[in-house]
Amino acid sequence: MRINRVIRTLVLADFFVNAGFSVFAPVVAIFITRQISGGTIEAIGFGAAIVQLCKIIVELPLAKILDKNHGEYDDFYSLIIGSTLIAMVPFAYLFANSIIHIYIIQAIYGVGIAFVVPPWYAIFSRHLDKMHESFEWTLDSVSIGLAAAGAAALGGIIAQRFGFNFVFIIGGIFAIFGGLMQILIFKDLKKKVPQGQVKAEPDKVT
Repeated sequence: MRINRVIRTLVLADFFVNAGFSVFAPVVAIFITRQISGGTIEAIGFGAAIVQLCKIIVELPLAKILDKNHGEYDDFYSLIIGSTLIAMVPFAYLFANSIIHIYIIQAIYGVGIAFVVPPWYAIFSRHLDKMHESFEWTLDSVSIGLAAAGAAALGGIIAQRFGFNFVFIIGGIFAIFGGLMQILIFKDLKKKVPQGQVKAEPDKVT
């Protein structure tokens, strides 16, 4: 089977963004406790909570706003804004030296996720190829798993040999590349989507 361009692009973009964050995920806690003033295990837990709280606060209201306009262009702009915020996160770690900086970075990360998740799910679900929905959702899940496994192992090696900063730079480059890939779907977006329609007719195979 051939997968349409929107699904293929979103899966690849998801792979690279997740690879970017998985590169430094295994070492970020060590980085915070060793190199950040006030960086304790307790502070790491609080930082993780900030990500989720900011995501929760922004995500539901934003999703309702996106649903009011039944086209995909607002979804696209939300996706790009969120991807830009997320791509800033690895580079922001390069300049962090206190736990307050970490909390701000985590808040930015949470807001970025909130801007990405609703439109990503909406666009992906509308463009699923008929009779291949399970396969294409699973394809994205598998791509995330592969990215996480490979990049996490690589990140530990890079951090050991070249230091934390190099890991963050590599992660940021991957995240930027994944975010930029999403621009490719713009010409395939739908100007109008009927209200209440979860999945539109499948796009032509490209």
